[in-house]
Amino acid sequence: MRVVIQLVKQASVTVKGKLISEIKKGYLIFLGIVEEDTQEDINWLAGKIARLRIFSDDSGAMNHSIMEANGDVIVVSQFTLQAKTKKGNRPSFIKAARSETAIPLYEKFIIQLENELGKKVQTGEFGAMMDVALINDGPVTILIDSKQKE
Repeated sequence: MRVVIQLVKQASVTVKGKLISEIKKGYLIFLGIVEEDTQEDINWLAGKIARLRIFSDDSGAMNHSIMEANGDVIVVSQFTLQAKTKKGNRPSFIKAARSETAIPLYEKFIIQLENELGKKVQTGEFGAMMDVALINDGPVTILIDSKQKE
C-alpha cells in the first residue's frame, strides 16, 4: 500500500456535483493498493498514520499527531499511485490491484484507521470520477509505502 498524505486546512470530495465528504483541519489521504497487499500492510500503515507527528506545536515544530490535533481524515482510493513510469511515456498501472482485491482492502483500511483514531473517517467513492479540493497546510505532503516501511 502506498499513501500520499496531505496536511490540510480543509478538503472535500464531490462526485457528480454532489458533496460526499468534507473536513476542516486534518489529512486528505490518497491510497493506492496492489494485489500483494495484506492485513499486515493495513495494520502497519494505519498505525503509522495515526501516530505520525506532522501537526505543529506552539513553537512551530512538527510535534503533534492527528489525534493530538483533533483533526479529521478523508481517504480517497487512487490506483494511479501505483503507476510505473520506467518504460515509455504512458504510465503502466499493472501493479494496481483489481477492484475485487482493492475494494475489500480499502474498506478494511478505513475500518482499521477508524479504530486507530477512535473516530469516523470520511471517504471518497471507490472507482468514481471525483473532484477533490484541498487547501494544503504548509504545504506538507508525506509519502508512505508499506512495502518499503518508509
